[in-house]
Amino acid sequence: MKHHITTIIAFSVALLLQVSCYDLRFGDAFLGEHPESSGATLDTLFSSAANAERVLTKAYSYLPYGLPTGKDNGHAYDKLGLNILESITDLNHSTRNNPSDGPLNLYYNGLYGSNIPSGQRGCEAYRFGEENEYSAIRYAWIYIENAGRIPDLSSMDRRRKEAEAKMVIAIAYSELLRYMGGVPLLKHSVDENEEMYFPRATFEETVNYIVQLLDEAAPYLNWKNDGTENGRMTKAGALGLKLRILLWAASPTFNSDTPWHPQADAYTCYGNYDKERWKRAMVAGEEFFTELEANGGYQLTQAAEKTFAGYRAAFRSAYYDRGGTEILISTRRGYNVDILEQFLTEVRYSTPTLNYVNMFAWDDGSDFPEDFDWANPSKQPFFDADGNPTREPRLYETVAVPGDVWKDGSKAPVYSDHEAYCANVGFLQKKFVLDYDSDRSGKPVQWPYLRLPEVMLSYAEAINEYNGGPDATAYAQINDVRARVGLPALPANLSQTEFREALLKERALEFGYEEVRWFDLVRWGREEDFTKKLYVLYSSVATGTATAPLSFTFSKVELSTRSWATSWDTKWYLAAFPQTEVDKDYGITQNPGW
Repeated sequence: MKHHITTIIAFSVALLLQVSCYDLRFGDAFLGEHPESSGATLDTLFSSAANAERVLTKAYSYLPYGLPTGKDNGHAYDKLGLNILESITDLNHSTRNNPSDGPLNLYYNGLYGSNIPSGQRGCEAYRFGEENEYSAIRYAWIYIENAGRIPDLSSMDRRRKEAEAKMVIAIAYSELLRYMGGVPLLKHSVDENEEMYFPRATFEETVNYIVQLLDEAAPYLNWKNDGTENGRMTKAGALGLKLRILLWAASPTFNSDTPWHPQADAYTCYGNYDKERWKRAMVAGEEFFTELEANGGYQLTQAAEKTFAGYRAAFRSAYYDRGGTEILISTRRGYNVDILEQFLTEVRYSTPTLNYVNMFAWDDGSDFPEDFDWANPSKQPFFDADGNPTREPRLYETVAVPGDVWKDGSKAPVYSDHEAYCANVGFLQKKFVLDYDSDRSGKPVQWPYLRLPEVMLSYAEAINEYNGGPDATAYAQINDVRARVGLPALPANLSQTEFREALLKERALEFGYEEVRWFDLVRWGREEDFTKKLYVLYSSVATGTATAPLSFTFSKVELSTRSWATSWDTKWYLAAFPQTEVDKDYGITQNPGW
């Protein structure tokens, strides 16, 4: 795990098989493979700290990574078939129509379910039984159960590394909880001679177990790691993840007297409303910020100069750079800068929606009008006649707009006159796609699984919901996030509902393409955002040339309707268990509606 956890350590095949004994997968190879007789044994692996570190590293390597890499620990597919989670939200729309593309072939047409065609299995947003989480859990438990055998590891270091392994398990169950609800809880590494019965835990049991793991791990972890320890689990990450999970549990989809679906049960929600669940989240936020005040080490990445360029550079560094001051949990897929080459090619077949672009304010912080006259704009909506940006800095870091620069230094191919224009694309994703190819040299992308601004906004949300409105602390959290990119404070005296809406919007602006929006829509039951009409903006050169445009004309076009817009069903809030898993009769029950 040295060198910033820069690579997934390559085991020999024999070593891998010997460590795992059999591949723990709820899936087609469900606990069914026997070990090979060659390679290292557990005795060998735990005969030294260096050898044992390989097991813990392997657990880390199975943590979630939100960008498609084309190679996901042996998986045939990345999420949604080399797509991104935002493509099934209101922020983004996929235009790619290969057989393996999940958005068009499973979600937009409504064909996703518990029995999907074999050629599209693995192209879902989440497919229970074929994801990495139980592999992470398995390796982490192997480490915990055998760490006491390591002769050259101090008791203090052993406790810290066991705590890291517990955090790996907690992250894995956090992913399972948010996609599936309650799931089987494996509390040891599982022996091949055990009875193969793993009943599904309830929603509440799963939440509590994640919190228990985090509470057990936090006291033994460093508050922050730097240098060669960067990328390891920290106490700050544990407390931040605890708030994320408790906020999820307190949110109205799962914390309500009214079931979110007629078939919702104890496996998928609490079954009642309890205001104290919001308090539990609020207290978790208080705990995090008390520790932050005592220990320091984390802060929002601030602009070196209070200019548009300075604000944008600070925002980019905040989500992109490894080892920054606001990354609480970072996951990695290696140190090779080319690992995202496939993603950087495929990004041309996906477009941010005009709905999303319209969320971003003017450069003075005033709201961009929903009724903006695109046919006869009174003001250029992206750049003025001198090429100065007219909107807030995060837009240009998140979305490539007409007149913007693309990663190769040319104008972004988002207008019809561009020689590289892709039909049906009005904007392009800019986040994680830097302006110039050379900028990526030596800058491998981390996945910012949890950043400080999320903790700040989650804490503000918990305060607002528990107290029936925002207080000064809640305002300070969101206003600090806005100030980092040069935006003014929110208006004072907002109601609880107004503050909630401002928070959800701020989360969309801050965390676009960081896999936050989908979960926000689910936990708040945002039917209106799932079913609203989505638009794209087409543009062409008005003045200037195709290679040096000065201004544009625009046309607003409605995107093809997603099936759930006209036949909405709340079943979409949680994924379906593949029917093949239910049929194995090891304790899985199907999620509501599937």
